[in-house]
Amino acid sequence: MSIELREGLGLHADALMLRERRNAVLQVNIANAATPGYLARDFDFAQALRDAARHGGSGQTFGGGGPVPGYRVPVSSSLDGNTVDMGVEQMAFAENTLRYQSSLEFLNRRIAGLMSAIKGE
Repeated sequence: MSIELREGLGLHADALMLRERRNAVLQVNIANAATPGYLARDFDFAQALRDAARHGGSGQTFGGGGPVPGYRVPVSSSLDGNTVDMGVEQMAFAENTLRYQSSLEFLNRRIAGLMSAIKGE
C-alpha cells in the first residue's frame, strides 16, 4: 500500500488487520473448548495497535504473522486443565467482531470520501 494512501486511511487499516488476527485466535479458543489441557490465548489489542503506530503503520508489525498471543488467565479452573471459558470467549469474539465491522464501515466511508475528492465531486 502506498504511503499516501496509508496516511489517508490512518491506523484503521492496521486495526482491521489486528481485529482479523484476534478473531482467528478467539475462534481457535472456542473450537478447543472441550480439548483437555488446552490453554486459551489472546493478545492485548491496544498494545498491538500502539506497536503498529510506532512502526508508522507500515504493516511491519504483521509481517511475522502479527502479535504473539499470550495465555489468558482463567476465570475458573477446570478439572481437565482446559482454561477456555465459553462465556468470556463468546463475549470477546462478539465485541471484536462488532469493532471489526465498525472499522470496516469507517474505512469504506473514508475510501468513498477519497474517491469523491479524486473525482472532484
